[in-house]
Amino acid sequence: MAVYAIGDIQGCFTALQSLLEKIKFDSSVDKLWFTGDLVNRGPESLEALRFVKDLGASAITVLGNHDLHLLAVAHGLKKHNKRDTLSAVLDDPDCDKLLQWLTKQPLIHHDPALNATMIHAGLYPGWDLATALELGKEVGAILTSNELPVFLEKMYGNHPASWSNELTGWDRARVITNCFTRLRYCDDKGQMDMAEKGPPGSQADGLNPWYHYLPDNHDFGDIVFGHWSTLAAGNIDAIKLKNRVFALDTGCLWGGLLTALRLDGPEKTLHSVTCAAAQNPWPL
Repeated sequence: MAVYAIGDIQGCFTALQSLLEKIKFDSSVDKLWFTGDLVNRGPESLEALRFVKDLGASAITVLGNHDLHLLAVAHGLKKHNKRDTLSAVLDDPDCDKLLQWLTKQPLIHHDPALNATMIHAGLYPGWDLATALELGKEVGAILTSNELPVFLEKMYGNHPASWSNELTGWDRARVITNCFTRLRYCDDKGQMDMAEKGPPGSQADGLNPWYHYLPDNHDFGDIVFGHWSTLAAGNIDAIKLKNRVFALDTGCLWGGLLTALRLDGPEKTLHSVTCAAAQNPWPL
């Protein structure tokens, strides 16, 4: 059995099929981890979403910001952005079933046997594994409750910009969600900055990537995440960022690579395929 973590698909289903063929994926014995953002911006969001859902126990995915955006659009709480490619999902006869499945996916996944943790975007400075898992469950409970529509309306926004155990209500849920699905940079005081999206070195003074604040003895094990395509876009050698942290969004959507990291076994082997650009990158 092999376990592979795969970076953001974002509707690039053809590239995913090529990658799975390259790693000789066998759904009867192998498992796939997806770092979120299964949908949007690429041309095959419906195919990607349906494929991962149909893998059943052979696949684990965490929620990304684009997955949550799909839910908000479906509930009429957010308009289509000009680059959205969600219509095929929303118009599909199985849309309700697909969205219901999506709401049941976690914000964070940890496998004790592999000693590995998967998130979409980031971890707040000072959070340990137990804290992160518990906070992920908090929001997960909302996603599967009658409060889902209110959450989808309230989740947007950059404030509060820092975590506190004293936070309550929608402020608390928003900060947790922002950490897991949007975080890239923060400062030494734990203030998150959601505006900066470029690679390290391009950010404003005083900001550092969230993983800069991870202690060497953190208890998350191997951390895999996506979201931040400018970290390793098209460059498989840039995936390992520091001790046990791997950035797997290698910019498939923008014509970079779609990458899989094998998690089981003593060596973390990397596999990638080149991707045709589905959209042009936003200017940074």
